[in-house]
Amino acid sequence: MANSLELIRVKIAELEAKLTDLRIAERELVALEPELARKTTTPRVPKPKPMRTEKVASPARQTISAAIAEVLNAHGALPAVEIAEYIKAGGREIGKRTISHSLQALKKQGRVRIRGGKWMLLNARSKPASA
Repeated sequence: MANSLELIRVKIAELEAKLTDLRIAERELVALEPELARKTTTPRVPKPKPMRTEKVASPARQTISAAIAEVLNAHGALPAVEIAEYIKAGGREIGKRTISHSLQALKKQGRVRIRGGKWMLLNARSKPASA
């Protein structure tokens, strides 16, 4: 046991000598590069990163144009207000202007047309509007 204790004391003495040498080297570096030394002498403690929450992949959201086409395909020719009501009934918040802009874009693409205030798909036979 005395032998183990002596070995530990020898190791401590060696480490203290290395520490002294390192302190001398540090002082010499500080004298040579004062700006660098000021930046590195204060130990930096990294800030903990905020925990990332796992995002659950949500199902792909249907585009407004696709929703409009789906409603028109299912219900036939409808006024814009009724198209909006069907989409809202499906659980999506949507405004009248959004429907209007999307219908105009679909019209420019040649996918829908308007007759008598009712919008209908061009590529499918329009079904009679449900009462």
